[in-house]
Amino acid sequence: MITLEMLNPIFRQVFDDESIVLTRSTTADDIEEWDSLTHMNLVIALELGFKIKFALGELQRLKNVGEMLDLINRKLA
Repeated sequence: MITLEMLNPIFRQVFDDESIVLTRSTTADDIEEWDSLTHMNLVIALELGFKIKFALGELQRLKNVGEMLDLINRKLA
């Protein structure tokens, strides 16, 4: 099972910000550099890091990091 602690390093690398500490309620509004380009970089990093693939529709429905984490864990189950 993937945890927030396992997502933190990926987010820190993609956003080049060591101060990021994720919570389930973290959204793009909470991370200053989170724009459409870094979002795509994040998706690619997550897919490579966890060897999964996201469908476009899945990502559009996500409201926060907690829902993203739940989706990753469903894909890995």
